[in-house]
Amino acid sequence: MKRRLAFASALAAGAVLVSASPALAQEAEPTVADVQANLDNVFVLLSAVLVIFMQAGFALVEAGLTRAKSVANIMMKNLMDFAGGAIAFFAVGYAIAFGADGNDFFGMGGWFLGDGAFQYGTLTVPITFVFQVAFAATAATIVSGAMAERTKFKSYFVYSVVISGLIYPVVVHWQWGGGWLSQLSTPFVDFAGSTLVHMTGGVAALMGAIVLGPRIGKYGPDGKPRAIPGHNIPYAVLGTFILLVGWYGFNPGSELAADGAIGGIAVTTTLAAVAGAITAMLTVWAKSGKPDVGMTANGLLAGLVGITAGTAAVSTVGALAIGALSGVIVVLAVLFFDRIRVDDPVGAVSVHGVCGAFGTLCVGLFATDGGLFYGGGTAQLVTQAIGVASVGAFVAVTAGLLFLAIKVTIGLRVSREEELEGLDIHEHGTPGYADDVLAGAGEVGTGSVRSAALSGSMG
Repeated sequence: MKRRLAFASALAAGAVLVSASPALAQEAEPTVADVQANLDNVFVLLSAVLVIFMQAGFALVEAGLTRAKSVANIMMKNLMDFAGGAIAFFAVGYAIAFGADGNDFFGMGGWFLGDGAFQYGTLTVPITFVFQVAFAATAATIVSGAMAERTKFKSYFVYSVVISGLIYPVVVHWQWGGGWLSQLSTPFVDFAGSTLVHMTGGVAALMGAIVLGPRIGKYGPDGKPRAIPGHNIPYAVLGTFILLVGWYGFNPGSELAADGAIGGIAVTTTLAAVAGAITAMLTVWAKSGKPDVGMTANGLLAGLVGITAGTAAVSTVGALAIGALSGVIVVLAVLFFDRIRVDDPVGAVSVHGVCGAFGTLCVGLFATDGGLFYGGGTAQLVTQAIGVASVGAFVAVTAGLLFLAIKVTIGLRVSREEELEGLDIHEHGTPGYADDVLAGAGEVGTGSVRSAALSGSMG
């Protein structure tokens, strides 16, 4: 009874205090703007978490479509490119990308998230950083798939840090950091990164695959590609679904606010993805006689990459068209790179590089405001082409030089013995699977009538 009386007295005293200080109570009440700012920050943080979770999707896709003897190496690479890349982006990458004290090509200011660190709208600096570092990690991890099964781990770690901390931030500054692409008379449009993120990763992957050379056994004595099947298609499909889920952070999250636009962005994202899966399936079915599982998943990812630049600028019909065309293009691109001896085990160059460029150009065609098909003329299309060409050239040169420098210093490729026996034991001291039988699964196939690209390549 005494405790209840004491509690009642305390409540009464509190009521008197509040009634005696109405101004204080009024100041403590949040405004509509305060609530909206909090919602924006929570929404973007959750979007960042979804994008970071895409690392798991990339890891499963790459692991599933390569051989079991290097699965631990692949998982380790996808783990550590995020870890090393996040530190590099924190230290210098964020400042290069968004620093206001630089110039039209290179940002400066806010090193280590210190004084002058960029803050967007209602978002706090920490929230902005976490969202942007997720994108930097995506650009870096794309490269892993194209260089799988034959790259030294230490070399992979080095180039992941450089891509996240330097190459990717520079191209981001050109557009999202207020650089020269955003200042053109008709500004460049890349809403969520078809070019800035995906094509950057895809072009870097192309240069890495060229400098490395193909895997042992990929091409026969006649020069024709041979199938090197992956060891776990369920991994690959599960990874694709994880990437699809992550893309709802990638695209709607790029609105950088919890507002009415995010629903429409989610719809265009969905339509492009499913259209890409269907057309890729039909294309590979027509070419090989079978609805290949890996290539169908490849088409879904191609549709997602293709729509990312214009997801907020096109209609639902435009999204379907972009996704459908991306699904066809990715199949043809995989076959093309296979023929010219660019060994890309997971199709990263085709999905992210080719379809990233294509999707960016499509903004100039399908944008409801300024697109050629909507009466806007060619101005936007020309700008999009300038952006694609300039980013592609910059990444090709810088990434190419980076890989060559690594090759002549610490070395880029493992020895023949290590490649044949698998990277897990030689690079990390333990197999990815306890069962030794699995470690030899998925050797080079000689009886397949289909291209290796149709045996499960994806990115």
